[in-house]
Amino acid sequence: MKKVINQLVQLQDLIEARAQQDAMASHGRLTQLDASIQSMTEALPPDTAALFQRLHKRSRPAIVPVVGGVCAGCGMAIPVSQVHAVHAATALNTCPACSRLLFYPEDDAPRRLPQKREAGDLVKVGIARFSSPGLMIPALQATDRDAAISEICAVVEANGFVNNGARLAEEALKREAIASTAFDHGIAFPHARGVEGGGLTLALAISPKGIRFAADQRILTRIVFLVAIPTAASAFYLRLLGGLTKTFQDEAARQKLLDADAPEKLWKTMCQLTRRAIP
Repeated sequence: MKKVINQLVQLQDLIEARAQQDAMASHGRLTQLDASIQSMTEALPPDTAALFQRLHKRSRPAIVPVVGGVCAGCGMAIPVSQVHAVHAATALNTCPACSRLLFYPEDDAPRRLPQKREAGDLVKVGIARFSSPGLMIPALQATDRDAAISEICAVVEANGFVNNGARLAEEALKREAIASTAFDHGIAFPHARGVEGGGLTLALAISPKGIRFAADQRILTRIVFLVAIPTAASAFYLRLLGGLTKTFQDEAARQKLLDADAPEKLWKTMCQLTRRAIP
């Protein structure tokens, strides 16, 4: 049964990758993704495939991790006996509250760390809800995709947003292996899903010389948005992606990011440019 559960997780990753292509209005890889989704669906036992498709239509995502004894999809506590059953993976288990399929994540999966708030802090809005000046990198040192993602993830860990930057980078690179997150206009959106423990996290990095994110890429990537996504924020991530894509289709907006030569300048520019698209 572990093999089937892994197939379900992989199938969901493919479906989410396709949804991202739609959100970015990037249709170059849709045919390949559709073929992979169909092939993986057909490889599942028919009753399992039918259950997954019903759940996917009703409440995406269809399969979610159990983290700290809680369903990451709806936030409800799972009975201890069922948590053990999910961990054993000898049969399919569903959440008693939301009916989503459940799986047990790897022990070393990256986790979001809680952020300290001081008394009197103003309520954060826009990008400030899930990022900070410390996650702005105006000049990446890396010269290739893998090193760039690792460098950004190390900064995310150093600023106390995740517990393991190296594992975060591994998960982001697994996603790149499904389909490149490079977009038009020299922008890329690498990300890792299932980073539980808190809210979504976004880091922004600029590559002065540009990085090749995909073999078929005509324009080098200079603007990299890296996102760590908890399961509960999957739908919001697609809206965020749409807002960022819409904002930075504009050449003048992209140039303002490229011109920012310090983290604080990049932060202020980012907040100003996304104020309308991401309120």
